[in-house]
Amino acid sequence: MKSNKGAAVFLSAVMFGTAVVPGFFGNVQAEAASEAVVLYSNDFEEGDTADFTGRGGVETIGVTTDKAHSGTSSMLVSGREEGWNGPQFSLSDRCEAGVEYTVSAWVCPKWYNTINLSMEYTDAGGERHYSNLSSQGGDGWMEFSDIKVSFSDDVTNVYVYIEGSDTCDIYVDDFILKKAAVHDIEDIPSLKDVYADYFKIGGAVTASELAPTTTKNLVLKHYNSITAGNELKPDSLLDYKATVATGSNTDPQVNLNNARSILSFCEKNNIPMRGHVFVWHQQTPDWFFRENYEEGGEWASKEVMLQRLENYIKNVFAALAKEYPNLEFYAYDVVNECYLDDGSARQGGANNGSQQTSPWVQIFGDNSFIEPAFEFARKYAPEGCKLYYNDYNEYIDGKTNAIYNMAMDLKEKGIIDGIGMQSHLDTGFPTVAQYEKALAKFASTGLDVQVTELDITTNDTSAAGFEKQAEIYSGILDACVKYADSISAVIFWGTTDETSWRGDRCPLLFNGDYTAKPAYYAIIDGIESTGTTTTTTTTTTDTTTTTTDTITTTDTTETTTDTTVTTTETTVTDTETTTTETETTTITTETSSSETTTTETIPTDILYGDLNLDKTVSMVDIIYLNKYIADVIKFNAEQTANADCVDDDRIDSSDSNALLKYLVNKVSSLPVAAE
Repeated sequence: MKSNKGAAVFLSAVMFGTAVVPGFFGNVQAEAASEAVVLYSNDFEEGDTADFTGRGGVETIGVTTDKAHSGTSSMLVSGREEGWNGPQFSLSDRCEAGVEYTVSAWVCPKWYNTINLSMEYTDAGGERHYSNLSSQGGDGWMEFSDIKVSFSDDVTNVYVYIEGSDTCDIYVDDFILKKAAVHDIEDIPSLKDVYADYFKIGGAVTASELAPTTTKNLVLKHYNSITAGNELKPDSLLDYKATVATGSNTDPQVNLNNARSILSFCEKNNIPMRGHVFVWHQQTPDWFFRENYEEGGEWASKEVMLQRLENYIKNVFAALAKEYPNLEFYAYDVVNECYLDDGSARQGGANNGSQQTSPWVQIFGDNSFIEPAFEFARKYAPEGCKLYYNDYNEYIDGKTNAIYNMAMDLKEKGIIDGIGMQSHLDTGFPTVAQYEKALAKFASTGLDVQVTELDITTNDTSAAGFEKQAEIYSGILDACVKYADSISAVIFWGTTDETSWRGDRCPLLFNGDYTAKPAYYAIIDGIESTGTTTTTTTTTTDTTTTTTDTITTTDTTETTTDTTVTTTETTVTDTETTTTETETTTITTETSSSETTTTETIPTDILYGDLNLDKTVSMVDIIYLNKYIADVIKFNAEQTANADCVDDDRIDSSDSNALLKYLVNKVSSLPVAAE
């Protein structure tokens, strides 16, 4: 949010005498923070390959001295008859569900090849699943370093394996399995509490993303809504074998196996869900649109597809009600992404071709399937579940107008409840003003609006880039608060940058180590909260405990990127910080362990509160100061001078309080006089 709006209630204790540092690195999860632990390693120097088996049953696995990444030996996998043939390593007997692990290995194909490090498991319904974890191409040694892997407690027969794009021999060396480092969840204000007076705050998760305990704890602290990222899309729900077995051409069968871990987690922790999605041109199997469900066969008729659509929606809602009777679906995306940016309908065609073509349009000739989809959803949705049309690039005028006109027509018929603005944004486009223009138009329909998939990418991952990202996030959430009477939920598409589908451009509020980024602090700054009590459920593999914390302080921490910046800035040499005019000042600094007096040469031009030395004073400087007070980082002479925000020649929590008062306009200048 915009800085200097005024103090939020949850800041009051900090501003008026309560130190920020206690609880700064607070832990709200059952398992304490820890370093990574090696559980298994093999450099194959001892000739042992017993822990590896062939996936195809035809491979020959042994040790060779022909090639090695380190030492003199490596594992050789030969006799591969298919690309997917290769060595597999069982995780089931070595790893626990709900815990994150990493796998590292060096792999060398005999000739140029695309090598995949992948994972497979069996779900609760007995279906096998396969997912690529990392991929590289080359003809020499390729490193797969600390590739993360985790699984939920409802799966079995879990393996990681190595495969290639053809059948050449593969060499493997220095294979390592580690239990990943466990991260604390920071003791910072809960987003769902900060925005409790405005709208729900939620996130999207996939089953694998949610598996680690640390992710569960982050979700439980900050979100009161969950969207399944993939697991409730048609290709995850539709059951081909069961559908064919019915002998019916119009009654597609579904199962919830892919979504069980997410559904169970939400039901157990009383977290309401957004359903996503029934009708979409992507991630719907081609056979669903074909006569007699034959892959690549003739297109089904409109009449058949209407019956299939109705039965599909009915069967999904029935399965959810039967198997998860205590789980609340408060919203459901009925139709997704039917318009091009100019507001026209998509072209017809198979969805396994261009992402722009739609098999729905192929069969119906236009978007006339939208209305019956909402009619069927209204007929079968549980009481209290609102129905939405959802789209991206919704802020582009042509698409904005098309969505508006369609929504107003369906509103008149009483079959739509709201509009979902996906909000996949970037720091360069759209502007906040352009986004707010679309938001205002959708709000004018009188329908509910939900921000359903918010993330904001940045190509600049420097401190300045993350500050720009924070500014855009602040503007977008400001607009949402402005129209809060029309908005019931704001949902972020993911949990951390590392697991985001756009992770290469760092789009979310939290780093891969679960620490909050500047964007997080930007959207809580200035929110007028009631200071309500937040209940955080701490989940472990076997037990769930509940603790209740009342938000009374603002605790801050620093992002991964900012930490790197700090390392650079706090090791600046005396030459870099010395000006032509200097004076010698003795500054006493107080730390948690001891009090020392040092004499350093510092600049005469002091900018109080500027701890990251960017010539401005902002909330980021609070992060630096609190880390210094907690004895996590060191300051150079210039930072030490700037940190004495209370004119008492000491650096402690009173300086942090003074800086925060200045940022929220409780004091007009720094330094403040010592009391």
